[in-house]
Amino acid sequence: MKIWQKNVDVNKDIETFTVGQDRELDLQMAAFDVLGSLAHVEMLESIGLLSSDELDSIQVELKNIYKEIEAGEFVIEDAVEDVHSQVEWLLTQRIGEAGKKIHSGRSRNDQVLVDLKLFFRHRIEEMVGNTESLFTQLITLSNAHKDKLLPGYTHLQIAMPSSFGLWFGAYAESLVDDLELMLAAWKICNKNPLGSAAGYGSSFPLNRTMTTELLGFESLNYNVVYAQMGRGKTERILAQAMSSIAATLAKLSMDVCLFINQNFAFISFPAELTTGSSIMPHKKNPDVFELIRSRCNKIQALPNEIAMMTTNLPSGYHRDLQLLKESLFPAMNSLNECLEMATYMLQHIELKDNILSDKKYAYLFSVEVVNALALKGIPFREAYKVVGETIENGTFNPETTINHTHEGSIGNLCNTEIAGMMADVRGQFNFEKVKEAITKLLA
Repeated sequence: MKIWQKNVDVNKDIETFTVGQDRELDLQMAAFDVLGSLAHVEMLESIGLLSSDELDSIQVELKNIYKEIEAGEFVIEDAVEDVHSQVEWLLTQRIGEAGKKIHSGRSRNDQVLVDLKLFFRHRIEEMVGNTESLFTQLITLSNAHKDKLLPGYTHLQIAMPSSFGLWFGAYAESLVDDLELMLAAWKICNKNPLGSAAGYGSSFPLNRTMTTELLGFESLNYNVVYAQMGRGKTERILAQAMSSIAATLAKLSMDVCLFINQNFAFISFPAELTTGSSIMPHKKNPDVFELIRSRCNKIQALPNEIAMMTTNLPSGYHRDLQLLKESLFPAMNSLNECLEMATYMLQHIELKDNILSDKKYAYLFSVEVVNALALKGIPFREAYKVVGETIENGTFNPETTINHTHEGSIGNLCNTEIAGMMADVRGQFNFEKVKEAITKLLA
């Protein structure tokens, strides 16, 4: 059953090819399709396209369908094309003619748009929550181990003293900037496209401001053509924000894989959190972080994949856009899983003490010696030359006292300020306003 079908049966092979994975993916949007319909029918009653009795019966049954979705009892039947058709068909079967009126002033185009934006808002909240959890774990570790020194590297060569406090804190602050990008994606997703219909509006006197308020959107996509043009653009921007978080996770995972290596041996994990070898009994492999690294590298390719699928499409709807769900939906699941697993693993990380007491790290302190000479009045370039000569002739004597006090250094991590930045970004998402609107809509 298709809400657009007339008197011609579609070739079965064509139907199978064009529907693709839509039924399976649409199940993830079912609850949001009902929310969009609840807002739309309340607006239709306000402009005289539904009677109050019709509105009451539609609202009751839509809420029943919502409960069935939440309970896992909702299915999209094989004969039904998509989630929109399934909801409308169920409604018509249960309450009769009033169910056939809910599509007035709508197209499947703007139904998909509003479903996606509601769905994206929900998934963004999940990703932000999981990013916050990882951030909190990183800050906790940074504060707890701020005095444990660690080699710092440039070009993978021993460079200068670092610390576990700096290492953990660096990734925490990286996540703050990642959420700045996610906030931009949230703002794009939090605009209402409902009422744009097939992309050219409607002759019905729709009240789009009303549906915007009912669904908790911050504002509208005003221009109806642009509302349709937002399909693909919204997904790409969201993918870019996801890619930024993924890049942080991938880099952290690479560091972990290096630092757990026996030639570094800076960190370890309990045996039950690593994997072994079928023939080498000594192995403790960091498979979790290797998989996080690869998954997140895959997510970093997502914005380009979406761009290639949408490049040079003219304005208006095109069936190409349907395939975006197949790329984006699994990626959101994967990123959430990676965030959750990284947080869990870091709750059990074990750190080595006194790493820099090993003589092979002596040259880490060369800059400290140069700086000490400079503080005595020797020009920096001359001090650099003096210390360089001692290194070359084997007489270098490291000064291992670390006295870094400036903002963001070993002795002044500024984690309180970084946590404040995270709280500021998190507060701008305003998830509470959305929850309040949806709760009211379902009441």
